[in-house]
Amino acid sequence: MSKQGVTVVILAGGQGRRMGGQDKGWVEYEGKPMIQHILERLTPQADEVIIIANRNQPDYEALGVPVFADFLEGFQGPLVGIATGLKEAQYDLVVFVPCDGPFISPELVKAFSEQYKRFKKPVIVANDGNRLQPMVVMIEKQLLPHLLQSIEAGERKPDRWYASVGMDEVSFEPQSLHNFNTLDQINIIK
Repeated sequence: MSKQGVTVVILAGGQGRRMGGQDKGWVEYEGKPMIQHILERLTPQADEVIIIANRNQPDYEALGVPVFADFLEGFQGPLVGIATGLKEAQYDLVVFVPCDGPFISPELVKAFSEQYKRFKKPVIVANDGNRLQPMVVMIEKQLLPHLLQSIEAGERKPDRWYASVGMDEVSFEPQSLHNFNTLDQINIIK
């Protein structure tokens, strides 16, 4: 598969409150941790893959990709993880996915890249046909200063920030954007 000049960032920095406090990347689905499902699907699509994690960093590092903690401590939300990913990415286009979505499309980066080339919006957000999936998104690295200012001003809502800088959407099969928020959801699908 041809690469697109894109960094993929897997966001694994949350507290996992709805998972009983577990690190969602290491919760197993079909016999392996969700982080492994995601790496298998995204590594062929990316020029670089990094993980943002605020705990279990040595375990994530053992997967063979760079791992960074949020630049602000205290689990301050996904925009802080996104800012950290933009800061650490080597490429100008950065795709973000959550660590709890093992069904991610094998065409994700290609679809985002094509939409970006067509419309040149600095943020491209995944849509499942009914609503935005704000944690599956492509963002221009050059937006980092604007994002840092917004975070400093108290912004914590990704979709509100996306709208403020100019966004477009790309639709994916709903199943490819499904993520697990609770252990019960995993048990039902098993």
